[in-house]
Amino acid sequence: MKPGISVLVAVLAASFLSMPVYAVRERGRRDADAERKGSRLFLGLGDFLVHWFMWVLAPAEKLFLRLGLGPDVFNLGGLLFGLASGVLIGLGRLELGGWAIALAGVCDILDGRIARARNLASAYGKFIDSTLDRFVETFAFLGFALYLGSGPWPYGSLLAATALAGSLLVSYAQARGESVGVSGSGGLMQRAERLVLTCLACLLDPVASAGLGRPEGTLVIWVLGLVAAGAFGTAVYRTLWIAWTLRRREGGPKG
Repeated sequence: MKPGISVLVAVLAASFLSMPVYAVRERGRRDADAERKGSRLFLGLGDFLVHWFMWVLAPAEKLFLRLGLGPDVFNLGGLLFGLASGVLIGLGRLELGGWAIALAGVCDILDGRIARARNLASAYGKFIDSTLDRFVETFAFLGFALYLGSGPWPYGSLLAATALAGSLLVSYAQARGESVGVSGSGGLMQRAERLVLTCLACLLDPVASAGLGRPEGTLVIWVLGLVAAGAFGTAVYRTLWIAWTLRRREGGPKG
């Protein structure tokens, strides 16, 4: 068994074994910070995973708080892991790229949680966090475009670009909605869903593609197609919701 596959199997085994421990020990207790933030996954279907993962991260979070680390450390870490993911994916090192995406996601979670725990939440933090998230996603999708452009996928790079465009539109619709006083969150393919899917695609593609007798990159192609369709659907949903809310607030069409 390849080292990368061995590590993945070990991580998955530890995850599955810890889930019943969390369920029994915590008795379904939901993470308070995640609840206040309204964190959801796949329209609520993955909420158990959200609260389980916060429980898994809790010891590391407490350690970082004791060490006095601030949110900017994790903002920088997330940016560097995001850049690494794009480089690794572009070089065809999908499994390493998947782990880099996962670590970037962990940094993204920790920067906000530590800022709130230390009462450091601010407009600066909100701006830098959301902006660096876009950099991280862009790096990863550019890596996919480079990787697929050199393989047996004539439209692979275009699909990666479509997924990137849809992802940025989702974020843009939310940002513009918030700028006019309307919450533009919601939808199926938010950042958490995109991160989980692209991470799993990288980690599982070598095994899944080989098992299907297909060239490496097959699972990545399918997942990018799903991300692209879901992201554009989410962007359209947010746009229509914000527009409808503003129309209703302003009393409908005039003149």
